[in-house]
Amino acid sequence: MSKTIETNVTATLLGIAEVERETGVSKDQLRVWERRYGFPSPPRNPYGERRYSHAEVAKLRLVRRLMDRGMRPGRLMGLTSEALEALAIEGMEVERSVLQDLALYLLKTHQTAQLRRELAQTLMRDGLFRFVTETAAPLVSMVGQAWMRGELRVFEEHLFTEILQGLLRGGIGQGAGPGGAPRILLTTLPQEQHALGVLMVEALCTLEGADCVALGPQTPVGDIAAAAAAKDVDIVALSFSSNFSALQVSEGLEALRSGLAASVELWCGGAGAARAKRIPEGVRCLTGLEDIGPAINQWRTTGKGQAAGGA
Repeated sequence: MSKTIETNVTATLLGIAEVERETGVSKDQLRVWERRYGFPSPPRNPYGERRYSHAEVAKLRLVRRLMDRGMRPGRLMGLTSEALEALAIEGMEVERSVLQDLALYLLKTHQTAQLRRELAQTLMRDGLFRFVTETAAPLVSMVGQAWMRGELRVFEEHLFTEILQGLLRGGIGQGAGPGGAPRILLTTLPQEQHALGVLMVEALCTLEGADCVALGPQTPVGDIAAAAAAKDVDIVALSFSSNFSALQVSEGLEALRSGLAASVELWCGGAGAARAKRIPEGVRCLTGLEDIGPAINQWRTTGKGQAAGGA
């Protein structure tokens, strides 16, 4: 009987890959925190594999949410889940738009066809620029926060991503002309699974009349450099979500900068880039989507942008 109970309890625990998917914290980061802070502290199964409780997963979600706001893990790991929740509630934005409330409801009730129609109508009414800056970007943030709070399951967040990607690609296709200078290569580094950020950037670059070369997400550094040379691009633009630590952002940018020709500019943006304390020399960090148009116009005016760390 005790063995049956033990088996059932073990079955409710999560493996490290499942925890990575549920929280957005990488396996490597989980292991580092375990060694450095003693949390999480998962038991091992008979095969030596880590097994995480649902309580640990819930606390990891809270830690991740607070780190996205700039808090350091060393400050958070020793706090109880209740204390972490109180910190999270302090800075939580309570007001949502009618469309955001509707989108969250439709996602939770799996009315994805209706959600697609609502967003498509908004895109048609507002145009691509307003759709990206006023609808898509806030929705991405809201859905990410809902997922972190456990309001949305992983597959529901994926459904939202697929819907929005389809609409953005359609908008880009309709808005794309022959494309002129600058020629911009857009992608993410291999650890970056979130493609929505770089897709929104592509949409705004297309509206500015730039010639966009989209590689999709998760491109190795060597392949980015090779594609930049083969396509004779003027700018390489990377998007970093909050999944990236400040150190990962700096190291990734430094590795890519050294592999690109000096004439090719390297731009970066996103929540992960905003947290980086050190932007390598020769890299331009854009603080938001609204910076894209002015940066492209500056490049056209001067022949190249002003690639200064933290600019």
